[in-house]
Amino acid sequence: MTKSNVHAVIRRYQPSDRATVETVFRDGMMEHINPAFMYAMTRPLHIAVSLFYYIGVYVMAGQSVVLALVSGGTWISLVYFCCFEFYTGYVRAKLNTDMQDIPGYYLSNPDNCFWVAEAEIHGRPQVLGMVAVEGKSDPGSEGKKFGEFYRMIVSSSCRCSGLGLRLAKIAEDFCRERCFSKIEFSTSSTQRAAVALYFRLGFKLVLVHTPSESPKWMIWMTRATILTMEKNI
Repeated sequence: MTKSNVHAVIRRYQPSDRATVETVFRDGMMEHINPAFMYAMTRPLHIAVSLFYYIGVYVMAGQSVVLALVSGGTWISLVYFCCFEFYTGYVRAKLNTDMQDIPGYYLSNPDNCFWVAEAEIHGRPQVLGMVAVEGKSDPGSEGKKFGEFYRMIVSSSCRCSGLGLRLAKIAEDFCRERCFSKIEFSTSSTQRAAVALYFRLGFKLVLVHTPSESPKWMIWMTRATILTMEKNI
């Protein structure tokens, strides 16, 4: 099956999907580690720090190439570790919260829902993507609610097939049916495909901020920011 002929059925989550949903979620988040590392290492500040370690230590250590390489390599390894932990820590946290009991968290409340995209591959059904919506109270809007998208993941095997667009539209239609006032979605700055998809769907960038869950020093090392996007419906 090629990306252009993915015939996926989008349906509500079932308890039997748990193992495959967790795998797709974990794999989808972990693939952002290397792009995040490359982004961090190409920021001007990190380039300057790298040069300091390689050149500065070389000069201060009596032109020792070995010490320069060791110190520079240690710095680069620390940046990679922070990018790795940023995403793996996020996965651990979510697998221990809402993803631990998807039926209880998303399917027991009429304002919430969780969908999976399933296609038959080599004669067997396989989950290729997912998206969730949580209904929330909208402060200062006289009791209105808004929907927030979560767990928007599409397997790398079917990217650029339109599946992400279909999942997003299913979730958006649900929000319209629930008469929500708007939709929100947050993602990290390195997840460019997700950002491009939501701009295409008519979302606007409303907030750029740093994550609050991770230690400040780790956020500084990754140079990560969180983008919050919004669409009135």
